[in-house]
Amino acid sequence: MGMKLSVCGKGGSGKSTLTGLLAQQAVACGFGVLVVDSDESNSGLYRFLGFEKPPKALMDLVGGKKKLKGKMQQPNILHNKRISIKDIPLAHRVAKNGLSMVSIGKITRAFEGCACPMGVLNREFLKKLNLEKGEIALVDMEAGIEHFGRGIDADMDAILLVVEPSFESLAIANKIKEIAGDVNKRLWAVLNKVRSDDMKTQLVEALGQNHIEVVGVLPDDPAVFEAGLAGLPIGPCQSAEAAGKILDYCCKKTVC
Repeated sequence: MGMKLSVCGKGGSGKSTLTGLLAQQAVACGFGVLVVDSDESNSGLYRFLGFEKPPKALMDLVGGKKKLKGKMQQPNILHNKRISIKDIPLAHRVAKNGLSMVSIGKITRAFEGCACPMGVLNREFLKKLNLEKGEIALVDMEAGIEHFGRGIDADMDAILLVVEPSFESLAIANKIKEIAGDVNKRLWAVLNKVRSDDMKTQLVEALGQNHIEVVGVLPDDPAVFEAGLAGLPIGPCQSAEAAGKILDYCCKKTVC
Protein backbone atom coordinates (compact mmCIF):
# COMPACT_ATOMS: atom_id res chain seq x y z
CA MET A 1 0.00 0.00 0.00
CA GLY A 2 1.37 3.40 -0.99
CA MET A 3 0.62 6.87 0.33
CA LYS A 4 -1.75 9.50 -1.03
CA LEU A 5 -0.85 12.94 0.24
CA SER A 6 -2.91 16.09 -0.32
CA VAL A 7 -1.15 19.47 -0.43
CA CYS A 8 -3.54 22.35 0.20
CA GLY A 9 -3.82 25.87 1.53
CA LYS A 10 -4.46 29.47 0.59
CA GLY A 11 -3.80 30.55 -2.97
CA GLY A 12 -0.20 31.68 -3.36
CA SER A 13 0.93 30.04 -0.12
CA GLY A 14 3.30 27.68 -1.92
CA LYS A 15 1.31 24.49 -2.52
CA SER A 16 2.92 23.79 -5.89
CA THR A 17 6.36 24.62 -4.51
CA LEU A 18 5.99 22.09 -1.70
CA THR A 19 4.51 19.51 -4.08
CA GLY A 20 7.48 19.84 -6.42
CA LEU A 21 10.03 19.69 -3.63
CA LEU A 22 8.41 16.61 -2.09
CA ALA A 23 8.30 14.92 -5.48
CA GLN A 24 12.01 15.51 -6.04
CA GLN A 25 12.91 14.17 -2.61
CA ALA A 26 10.66 11.13 -2.97
CA VAL A 27 12.22 10.17 -6.31
CA ALA A 28 15.70 10.62 -4.81
CA CYS A 29 14.69 8.20 -2.06
CA GLY A 30 13.65 5.56 -4.60
CA PHE A 31 9.88 5.97 -4.47
CA GLY A 32 7.67 5.77 -7.52
CA VAL A 33 5.93 9.15 -7.55
CA LEU A 34 2.74 10.37 -9.19
CA VAL A 35 2.00 14.09 -9.01
CA VAL A 36 -1.67 14.92 -9.58
CA ASP A 37 -2.21 18.51 -10.71
CA SER A 38 -5.75 19.28 -9.60
CA ASP A 39 -5.40 23.06 -9.46
CA GLU A 40 -7.44 24.25 -12.43
CA SER A 41 -5.73 27.65 -12.59
CA ASN A 42 -2.00 26.95 -12.06
CA SER A 43 -0.44 25.87 -15.36
CA GLY A 44 3.29 25.74 -14.59
CA LEU A 45 3.70 22.74 -12.29
CA TYR A 46 5.00 20.49 -15.08
CA ARG A 47 7.99 22.81 -15.64
CA PHE A 48 8.70 22.86 -11.92
CA LEU A 49 8.91 19.06 -12.08
CA GLY A 50 11.33 19.13 -15.02
CA PHE A 51 8.98 18.15 -17.84
CA GLU A 52 9.12 19.93 -21.21
CA LYS A 53 5.37 19.82 -21.76
CA PRO A 54 2.29 19.07 -19.67
CA PRO A 55 0.28 15.87 -20.06
CA LYS A 56 -3.05 15.95 -21.81
CA ALA A 57 -5.75 16.54 -19.23
CA LEU A 58 -7.60 13.53 -17.89
CA MET A 59 -10.74 15.56 -18.60
CA ASP A 60 -9.99 15.09 -22.31
CA LEU A 61 -9.98 11.34 -21.77
CA VAL A 62 -13.67 11.54 -20.96
CA GLY A 63 -14.56 13.99 -23.73
CA GLY A 64 -14.24 17.29 -21.85
CA LYS A 65 -16.52 18.91 -19.30
CA LYS A 66 -19.66 18.91 -21.47
CA LYS A 67 -19.45 15.18 -22.17
CA LEU A 68 -18.20 14.07 -18.77
CA LYS A 69 -21.41 12.50 -17.51
CA GLY A 70 -21.95 10.33 -20.58
CA LYS A 71 -18.31 9.46 -21.16
CA MET A 72 -17.80 8.34 -17.57
CA GLN A 73 -20.20 5.47 -18.38
CA GLN A 74 -18.18 4.39 -21.44
CA PRO A 75 -15.15 2.08 -21.27
CA ASN A 76 -11.89 3.84 -20.39
CA ILE A 77 -9.40 3.58 -17.54
CA LEU A 78 -11.69 5.68 -15.37
CA HIS A 79 -14.30 2.93 -15.71
CA ASN A 80 -11.96 0.46 -13.98
CA LYS A 81 -12.51 -0.42 -10.34
CA ARG A 82 -8.81 0.20 -9.67
CA ILE A 83 -6.31 2.35 -11.56
CA SER A 84 -2.57 1.85 -11.23
CA ILE A 85 -0.02 4.43 -12.33
CA LYS A 86 1.04 2.32 -15.31
CA ASP A 87 -2.60 2.03 -16.47
CA ILE A 88 -2.74 5.74 -17.29
CA PRO A 89 -2.12 6.27 -21.05
CA LEU A 90 1.18 8.00 -21.74
CA ALA A 91 -0.60 10.74 -23.67
CA HIS A 92 -2.21 11.68 -20.38
CA ARG A 93 0.85 10.99 -18.20
CA VAL A 94 4.31 12.46 -18.58
CA ALA A 95 6.99 10.38 -16.92
CA LYS A 96 10.73 10.04 -16.39
CA ASN A 97 13.08 8.54 -13.80
CA GLY A 98 10.36 7.26 -11.50
CA LEU A 99 8.33 10.50 -11.59
CA SER A 100 4.95 10.73 -13.32
CA MET A 101 2.48 13.57 -13.59
CA VAL A 102 -1.17 13.82 -14.59
CA SER A 103 -3.42 16.84 -14.84
CA ILE A 104 -7.13 16.74 -14.10
CA GLY A 105 -7.88 19.77 -16.29
CA LYS A 106 -7.59 23.53 -16.59
CA ILE A 107 -9.85 26.50 -17.19
CA THR A 108 -8.40 27.96 -20.37
CA ARG A 109 -10.94 30.39 -21.80
CA ALA A 110 -13.70 32.83 -20.86
CA PHE A 111 -17.26 31.53 -20.26
CA GLU A 112 -15.96 27.97 -19.99
CA GLY A 113 -18.12 27.30 -16.95
CA CYS A 114 -17.36 26.19 -13.42
CA ALA A 115 -14.72 23.70 -12.32
CA CYS A 116 -17.26 21.30 -10.76
CA PRO A 117 -16.92 18.59 -13.45
CA MET A 118 -13.17 18.55 -12.89
CA GLY A 119 -13.83 18.12 -9.18
CA VAL A 120 -16.04 15.09 -9.90
CA LEU A 121 -13.39 13.55 -12.13
CA ASN A 122 -10.64 14.24 -9.60
CA ARG A 123 -12.61 12.63 -6.79
CA GLU A 124 -13.33 9.48 -8.82
CA PHE A 125 -9.77 9.20 -10.12
CA LEU A 126 -8.21 9.50 -6.65
CA LYS A 127 -10.76 7.08 -5.23
CA LYS A 128 -9.78 4.43 -7.77
CA LEU A 129 -6.05 5.14 -7.81
CA ASN A 130 -4.35 2.00 -6.52
CA LEU A 131 -0.79 2.49 -5.28
CA GLU A 132 1.70 -0.29 -4.67
CA LYS A 133 4.13 -0.36 -1.77
CA GLY A 134 6.85 2.19 -2.45
CA GLU A 135 4.59 4.48 -4.49
CA ILE A 136 3.47 7.95 -3.45
CA ALA A 137 0.79 10.21 -4.94
CA LEU A 138 1.15 13.93 -4.26
CA VAL A 139 -1.98 15.93 -5.05
CA ASP A 140 -1.57 19.66 -5.65
CA MET A 141 -5.07 20.74 -4.64
CA GLU A 142 -6.95 23.83 -5.77
CA ALA A 143 -6.63 26.83 -3.46
CA GLY A 144 -8.98 27.19 -0.51
CA ILE A 145 -11.38 24.65 0.96
CA GLU A 146 -13.85 23.81 -1.81
CA HIS A 147 -12.13 20.50 -2.60
CA PHE A 148 -13.24 19.25 0.82
CA GLY A 149 -16.85 20.02 -0.07
CA ARG A 150 -16.46 18.02 -3.28
CA GLY A 151 -15.14 15.02 -1.38
CA ILE A 152 -11.81 15.03 -3.22
CA ASP A 153 -9.84 14.46 -0.01
CA ALA A 154 -11.89 11.43 1.02
CA ASP A 155 -9.25 8.91 -0.06
CA MET A 156 -6.17 10.79 1.09
CA ASP A 157 -3.97 9.23 3.76
CA ALA A 158 -2.94 12.62 5.11
CA ILE A 159 -3.20 16.33 4.38
CA LEU A 160 -0.31 18.77 4.29
CA LEU A 161 -1.48 22.32 4.87
CA VAL A 162 0.84 25.07 3.60
CA VAL A 163 0.68 28.20 5.76
CA GLU A 164 2.31 31.54 4.96
CA PRO A 165 2.62 34.50 7.34
CA SER A 166 -0.77 36.15 6.83
CA PHE A 167 -4.05 36.45 8.71
CA GLU A 168 -5.96 34.95 5.78
CA SER A 169 -3.68 31.93 5.59
CA LEU A 170 -4.13 31.25 9.30
CA ALA A 171 -7.90 31.64 8.99
CA ILE A 172 -8.03 29.10 6.16
CA ALA A 173 -5.78 26.78 8.16
CA ASN A 174 -8.18 26.81 11.08
CA LYS A 175 -11.13 26.10 8.79
CA ILE A 176 -9.29 23.23 7.11
CA LYS A 177 -8.43 21.80 10.52
CA GLU A 178 -12.12 21.76 11.38
CA ILE A 179 -13.12 20.11 8.12
CA ALA A 180 -10.28 17.57 8.21
CA GLY A 181 -11.46 16.54 11.65
CA ASP A 182 -14.98 16.04 10.30
CA VAL A 183 -13.68 13.55 7.71
CA ASN A 184 -11.16 11.98 10.13
CA LYS A 185 -8.02 12.90 8.21
CA ARG A 186 -4.55 13.44 9.59
CA LEU A 187 -3.49 17.05 9.10
CA TRP A 188 -0.03 18.56 9.39
CA ALA A 189 1.10 22.10 8.65
CA VAL A 190 4.15 23.26 6.73
CA LEU A 191 5.24 26.88 7.12
CA ASN A 192 6.41 28.74 4.02
CA LYS A 193 8.04 32.13 3.33
CA VAL A 194 9.31 32.29 6.91
CA ARG A 195 11.88 35.09 7.21
CA SER A 196 12.85 34.92 10.89
CA ASP A 197 12.75 32.76 13.98
CA ASP A 198 10.31 35.21 15.55
CA MET A 199 7.94 34.80 12.61
CA LYS A 200 8.19 31.02 12.90
CA THR A 201 7.41 31.20 16.62
CA GLN A 202 4.34 33.36 16.04
CA LEU A 203 2.97 30.99 13.39
CA VAL A 204 3.64 27.86 15.45
CA GLU A 205 1.89 29.40 18.46
CA ALA A 206 -1.10 30.57 16.38
CA LEU A 207 -1.56 27.15 14.81
CA GLY A 208 -0.97 25.40 18.12
CA GLN A 209 -3.96 27.18 19.61
CA ASN A 210 -6.08 25.06 17.26
CA HIS A 211 -3.95 21.92 17.80
CA ILE A 212 -2.40 22.05 14.31
CA GLU A 213 1.00 20.37 14.36
CA VAL A 214 3.78 22.04 12.36
CA VAL A 215 6.02 19.37 10.82
CA GLY A 216 8.31 21.51 8.69
CA VAL A 217 9.39 24.97 7.63
CA LEU A 218 10.35 26.13 4.14
CA PRO A 219 12.66 29.13 4.54
CA ASP A 220 12.48 32.35 2.56
CA ASP A 221 14.79 30.75 -0.01
CA PRO A 222 16.10 32.74 -3.04
CA ALA A 223 16.67 29.46 -4.92
CA VAL A 224 12.92 28.80 -4.92
CA PHE A 225 12.05 32.20 -6.35
CA GLU A 226 14.78 32.02 -8.98
CA ALA A 227 13.60 28.60 -10.15
CA GLY A 228 9.99 29.79 -10.22
CA LEU A 229 10.90 32.84 -12.30
CA ALA A 230 12.85 30.73 -14.79
CA GLY A 231 10.29 27.91 -14.87
CA LEU A 232 12.89 25.36 -13.81
CA PRO A 233 13.11 22.63 -11.15
CA ILE A 234 14.65 23.66 -7.84
CA GLY A 235 18.21 22.47 -7.33
CA PRO A 236 19.88 21.53 -4.05
CA CYS A 237 19.03 24.17 -1.45
CA GLN A 238 17.72 24.71 2.08
CA SER A 239 14.13 24.23 0.96
CA ALA A 240 14.93 20.87 -0.64
CA GLU A 241 16.53 19.68 2.59
CA ALA A 242 13.49 20.83 4.56
CA ALA A 243 11.18 18.99 2.16
CA GLY A 244 13.18 15.80 2.66
CA LYS A 245 12.58 15.95 6.40
CA ILE A 246 8.86 16.59 5.86
CA LEU A 247 8.63 13.59 3.53
CA ASP A 248 10.42 11.39 6.06
CA TYR A 249 7.95 12.42 8.77
CA CYS A 250 4.94 11.68 6.56
CA CYS A 251 6.29 8.25 5.63
CA LYS A 252 6.89 7.33 9.25
CA LYS A 253 3.32 8.30 10.16
CA THR A 254 1.67 6.54 7.21
CA VAL A 255 2.20 3.37 5.21
CA CYS A 256 4.33 4.00 2.12
